[in-house]
Amino acid sequence: MKLKRPTVLILSSDPAFARAITANWPQDREPPAFVVMERDLCGDLQEGTFDLVIADPPAGEKREHLRTAIGLAGRPAILTGCDLSPQVSSAHGLIVELSCEPESWAAMAGLLGREILRRSQAESRAQEAETLRAAAEAEAMLGRYMAEMRHNVNNALTSILGNSELLLLEPGLPANVLAQADTVRNMALRLHEVFQRFSSIEKELTVAARESGKKPVPGRAAASGI
Repeated sequence: MKLKRPTVLILSSDPAFARAITANWPQDREPPAFVVMERDLCGDLQEGTFDLVIADPPAGEKREHLRTAIGLAGRPAILTGCDLSPQVSSAHGLIVELSCEPESWAAMAGLLGREILRRSQAESRAQEAETLRAAAEAEAMLGRYMAEMRHNVNNALTSILGNSELLLLEPGLPANVLAQADTVRNMALRLHEVFQRFSSIEKELTVAARESGKKPVPGRAAASGI
């Protein structure tokens, strides 16, 4: 299960900020893609276009505006700055305010950002696995239903096949009626072949389960022939 390459959005009006983030990002085999945006354009953030925000927030009302815009985007964020009070908030999403010394903030932001992305990817894998499990469960339920209904279908096919053969033996029937009865008979035989294949697959699964030491699913006896 391969996930898409994550995207880190860097919000800053200082080109040196973006360079420091990318230069101090931990070495990975598949580093994220970095996108730089002017901090004043944070109101245009679109949900789903990035996986993590790293920003150097301004002071005062603009800082609160930045927090609100990032929170509404629904993605985790790291805010850096020596004047910040270290805290973590999650009203609209994970926002970490990182306060540290000037010489270490970029490295700290890189390490923390990598761990946030790893957690986000782990959650995405778990969600994908849950989706696949639910789909497999639905298919298994359908398969069980078909297996349980197989005998009823075989009985119905027996009746259809028997009556169509009686019609074919009936003297004096028009040619078009005989042709239709022959079509019904042929379709019944084709359906019978399909359900015989179900029986064959069931036997193969039972043998495979026995060989792997698993207990075969009950109620999966082979269907009787027509």
